[in-house]
Amino acid sequence: MPDLATRTLELVNIPSVSRDEAAALAYVRAVVPLSLRHESEGALLYAAERRGRPLVLFAGHVDTVPEQDNLPGRIEDGAVVGLGASDMKGGVAVMIELAREPPADCELDTAFLFFAREEVAIEESPLPEVFAAAPLVREANLVVVLEPTDNTLHLGCVGSISAQVEFRGRSAHSARPWQGENAIAKAVEALGAIVFLPPVEVEVEGLVFREVLTATGIEGGIADNVVPDLVHCRLNYRYAPGRTPGQAEERLRELVPGVEILTNSPSAAVPADSALLDRLQAAGDFERHPKQAWTPVAQFSAEGLDAVNLGPGATRYAHQRDERIEIAELERAYDALYRFLSG
Repeated sequence: MPDLATRTLELVNIPSVSRDEAAALAYVRAVVPLSLRHESEGALLYAAERRGRPLVLFAGHVDTVPEQDNLPGRIEDGAVVGLGASDMKGGVAVMIELAREPPADCELDTAFLFFAREEVAIEESPLPEVFAAAPLVREANLVVVLEPTDNTLHLGCVGSISAQVEFRGRSAHSARPWQGENAIAKAVEALGAIVFLPPVEVEVEGLVFREVLTATGIEGGIADNVVPDLVHCRLNYRYAPGRTPGQAEERLRELVPGVEILTNSPSAAVPADSALLDRLQAAGDFERHPKQAWTPVAQFSAEGLDAVNLGPGATRYAHQRDERIEIAELERAYDALYRFLSG
């Protein structure tokens, strides 16, 4: 078993907040011994020699959310603690070690894609350029994205729309509010029922996804003695596989007339059962769950590829101030993927 804890800690201690990942990618370049098949701004694609066997592409992002006084990292109580440990430098460490020391009896062809700018809007993703410039990616029979999943198989993923709705009123003195129209009151009236909508359960291939609409921000008002004439409310809508991005936008407009769509990251299809997916599940005795979040599997799915999330990180620690990953979970993920490759 390689020293996954030290590898993860080394990655954690390389600051790589989104848009500033050059040092982390340089580290990957220095330690991965395979042939570099594609390099672009924000992406490195490596592959072992092709032998005509099914191709498995392992993928992971090296960027993190902003620091929360959780650098440098440390090892304590059987865990690596620090920024990005769970999401997803632990997964990247597993990828690096699989690339460095593949099974001698490996029965599958392998490729490894390390990329940046995942924790920001999809419009900044380097993956579309990789898809266009590296045909090898499209040859993958299965893509395994090592996002944190608590070492369970997460299939598909929900789509995500970020949107904004504006409410206009007429300003007045707050001592005489009847002389104006309070934009906050209009917002409360319009959104009151919407923000308490219960989740809508949607079953896809035996997995239950939940469509939810959440108010994530509100801004308005200029002073305590002024009736506000303008309020902006931010919304996030998560939609299940099966809805196209256009259908999801149409549904959101039904719920919130006048809403402005800011970004729309598509959902990912649930891969059909296959011998390769069954082999992966059996290698670690993994459970199957729906991915109730957005991940890059959606981008691979949009290219017609079967893609799943499977990683050692704990979802409960992702983006937390006390982010960490258990060393035992790192080793469990590595061991299962090693057996998956060797059969």
